Amino acid sequence: MAQRVLIVDDDPAQRRILEEVIKRFGYETKSAGSGEQALSILQSDGPSISLVLLDLVMPGVSGMEVLSKLKEMSDAPPVIVQTAHGSVDSAIGAMREGATDFVIKPVSPERLEITIKSALRIEELSGEIKRIKKQAQGKLNFDDLILRGTAMHRVVELGRRTATSNIPVLIEGESGVGKELIARAIQGESERAGRPFVTVNCGAIPENLVESILFGHEKGSFTGAVDKRIGKFQEADGGTLFLDEIGELPLDVQVKLLRALQEGEVDPVGSKKPTKVDFRLISATNRDMISLVKEGKFREDLYYRLNVFPIWVPPLRDRIEDVPDLAKHFLARFAAEEGKRVVSMSQDASRMLMAYSWPGNVRQLENAVFRAVVLADGPELTVNEFPQIAAHVEGFEAELPVAPANVQKQPAYTGPALLGAEATVPRTVEVKSGSLGIPAIDGEGDIRPLDEIEADMIRLALGRYRGHMTEVARRLKIGRSTLYRKMQEYGLEPRPH
Repeated sequence: MAQRVLIVDDDPAQRRILEEVIKRFGYETKSAGSGEQALSILQSDGPSISLVLLDLVMPGVSGMEVLSKLKEMSDAPPVIVQTAHGSVDSAIGAMREGATDFVIKPVSPERLEITIKSALRIEELSGEIKRIKKQAQGKLNFDDLILRGTAMHRVVELGRRTATSNIPVLIEGESGVGKELIARAIQGESERAGRPFVTVNCGAIPENLVESILFGHEKGSFTGAVDKRIGKFQEADGGTLFLDEIGELPLDVQVKLLRALQEGEVDPVGSKKPTKVDFRLISATNRDMISLVKEGKFREDLYYRLNVFPIWVPPLRDRIEDVPDLAKHFLARFAAEEGKRVVSMSQDASRMLMAYSWPGNVRQLENAVFRAVVLADGPELTVNEFPQIAAHVEGFEAELPVAPANVQKQPAYTGPALLGAEATVPRTVEVKSGSLGIPAIDGEGDIRPLDEIEADMIRLALGRYRGHMTEVARRLKIGRSTLYRKMQEYGLEPRPH
């Protein structure tokens, strides 16, 4: 679903113009002719509004008053304010009140589009930063998760019920559906929020080390135990222990786990007395636990001790309506991490992602978007950035770049040493006598000064990456400020993108 912009302006003609322009950008619109009407819409349809374009000067409830009311809302959308030429001070005051940006009337369509996209991207990144901080603090809750589909309503309902007690929870579901995030949200809404959240992948621990890692060991308890080690149960004291892939636990360790659950204490390897621990246990599995019990691979008494409160997380194919929001979330994150100016996804790409079955679930979607962001050359992800998905969805085809023609291997170059190629670098560089490169040796056979070589290298990078300063700095492994300083020192001008 396209993002919706709420246009707030008391001038009907201005509203109609803005509606037509913003619709051409690919957004949905909703209009309000007054501050009172805008607040009413935001209170009733708040979650559906992605951004507010707000006129500051209106009769009745002014734009500044609307901003003040929005500050009191927990999930208020970002606001771009409109102001006249002589009211820039008012716009700055509005930004102090919480506005994201401002535009001066009359604003050009190009400027308006850039401002809207930037505000939406800032909001997405801000939300992502908040989620990361809350996860690190052990305070992530269900409101922070992207669980829009009706199939997940039951998961949220059950998760919130379990948060009010210390009852053992078993989260079941296919690999990659997000079982750990559900576990973190349970803790984040419990009395143990902010306490340790310790994760253990039982399937990734060597069998001979499982007991030591989970329960700890004393110094000298076995060969190689040169120091005392605190086990995961003790690390989780006061908080939550999340045992992922619980079905992979060896039978002998299952006995000690059962005792820990029943008695609230653990026996470190080599210890003469048990250690009391206070923890909340949440387990997860993608296995059929009943089958494992019948096959004698998992203790029946432990299974029923763990399965007191089961929660089934449906696969992504059964909650396909979550895909657009998840994809947007991953796009914002990876674009920021990779320093790419990717801000949106085409409608065709979004439809294709929703038509795919996602056997690898949310984890596969995350990796697909990551790859697409890395491949992207423009500000928008298209079908072409998802060739592996397009190959499995009828009606979609990715246009792959044409492979370069075979290039004849050139004879070895015997002239002056070169550190690079021409100012405009093709994918295959022919290094031969007479080519313009970065010579390491001058015409008299002497080594060139480093500053001259450095200046040439910057020129080379500017040409190779078409003046994209962020990419140039990243490739040269220097900061942007350092890059600009060196360019000034060497008399270099940035090339246009």
